[in-house]
Amino acid sequence: MASNFGLMSLAVLALTLAVCVQGSLGGITCENLNKDTCAYAVSSSGKRCVLEKHVRRSGEEAYVCRTSEIEADKVKDWVESDQCIEACGVDRKSLGISSDSLLECGFTHKLCSSQCYNSCPNIVDLYFNLAAGEGVFLPTLCEAQRGDARREMAEIRSSGFVAPGPVSGSIL
Repeated sequence: MASNFGLMSLAVLALTLAVCVQGSLGGITCENLNKDTCAYAVSSSGKRCVLEKHVRRSGEEAYVCRTSEIEADKVKDWVESDQCIEACGVDRKSLGISSDSLLECGFTHKLCSSQCYNSCPNIVDLYFNLAAGEGVFLPTLCEAQRGDARREMAEIRSSGFVAPGPVSGSIL
């Protein structure tokens, strides 16, 4: 009986130490990030962080960083650099994670630039996966950016994943 109590105490101590050591090693937890570092960050578990905005009853806006269910590919404990934020044309105050920006020629131009595409693997990985979700291969989109970008944008819009615009004319 005393032996079981000793083993149980040792297990509790080991678990406590494991939690304390991980916390002291500085692993990134999305919920601990502020609105200026949240977007495009990746937690120590490899999950992407997402910035959310909540409006309080007083009307005051509050920003909260949360862990998403989206896993980054081969990236953990990452807060994106200011150089990559600027080179790729993304915004630190972006809310949520969306492929909508891929429809903007200006954004795609910056994303496909050598400064971003060759130097910012975290952002490129995110948009590679978002483009794939829309049925688009990012390297092909970037190649088209150097050529006929409007045609490629039309292909993304017609993929069936983008909501159609309002219908004009009268309803019969």
